[in-house]
Amino acid sequence: MQLPFNPALGKVPVYQPGRPIEEVARELGLPAESIIKLASNENPFGPSPKALAALQKALAGLNLYPDGNAFYLKEKLAEKLGVKPANLILGNGSNEIIEFAGHALLSPGTEVVVSQYCFAVYPIVTRMFGADLVTVPAKDYGHDLPAMLRAITPKTRIVFVANPNNPTGTLVNRAELLKFVKAVPPQVLVVIDEAYIEFLEEPADLVPLVKSGAHPNLLLMRTFSKIYGLAGLRVGYGIAHPELAAIFEKIRQPFNINLPAQIAAMAALDDEEHVRRTRENNLRGLQFFAKELKRMKLEQVPSAANFVLIRVGDGARVFDELQKRGVIVRPMAGYGLPEWLRISVGTAGENERCVAALKKVLDFPAGNN
Repeated sequence: MQLPFNPALGKVPVYQPGRPIEEVARELGLPAESIIKLASNENPFGPSPKALAALQKALAGLNLYPDGNAFYLKEKLAEKLGVKPANLILGNGSNEIIEFAGHALLSPGTEVVVSQYCFAVYPIVTRMFGADLVTVPAKDYGHDLPAMLRAITPKTRIVFVANPNNPTGTLVNRAELLKFVKAVPPQVLVVIDEAYIEFLEEPADLVPLVKSGAHPNLLLMRTFSKIYGLAGLRVGYGIAHPELAAIFEKIRQPFNINLPAQIAAMAALDDEEHVRRTRENNLRGLQFFAKELKRMKLEQVPSAANFVLIRVGDGARVFDELQKRGVIVRPMAGYGLPEWLRISVGTAGENERCVAALKKVLDFPAGNN
């Protein structure tokens, strides 16, 4: 190729998602219905039933372009969050919100501060715009916020904190998080990624900081992909100062939130029972995995999200062996954790099947079951 590609692309890795059921079925010759996927932190109960019903009614309108500003979805979200529609920016998944921040703030010579074991998309977007990544060593697999604060320089444009963190599941307490947000210099964008916030019983509520207008450099990111079960429709959103949201609107592609996504997201916001049921299942699943993994003497990171991170030795081998048994999990070598696997919480039956397969792969003595 003789095309003059952007030289920054040479450092951009390709994001590797959890493997789809259909792909594993083709590769291994397994019936798709015999495979369970516990790799991508999806809702094991599927989409909200109210969202599915609303989608059925909306399908006849697919010949028309969606509302490019997603007026009704913004209105509904704003009412639920206690903010104004001007505080919201919608993305094709929260990943697009991350990219908005890159477009707005990053260029060669600027810096982004992240924690070790951070979400893979932060480094990808950083390198996409030719910026430099500053990685701060983790503390107990989570964020060392004082160290991250010290890592900020005049070149820093963005600092990312996922809370709970993916892929480790660690949680920063409210007092430390508030102290950090208030200490970051006003010329640095603080992105708090709250993709898993709905799984918390008592989450740190940073929305009042946005509403007050006192921290215009604060961006909160959330998604409909996790607890709402709409990962296939790609709806994420940011909560920010109106001026920051307005800047992102200049970057946003027209019609980035399609019609089915808008309709389903609005309906999902009304389905509190689906959210409650998912949260309760997740808590039981975390407790089940914690008990079983302790019994197997496998190291695990206490999780506040909807997945567990466990050390299994040869992560690639165990991942492959689990796949052969129809259980898809997530290998962690790409995150610098080659001895670890991340397992999403599924239904009770899926969790039990995963543990049973793990015991066989690791030759766990049957008498210790």
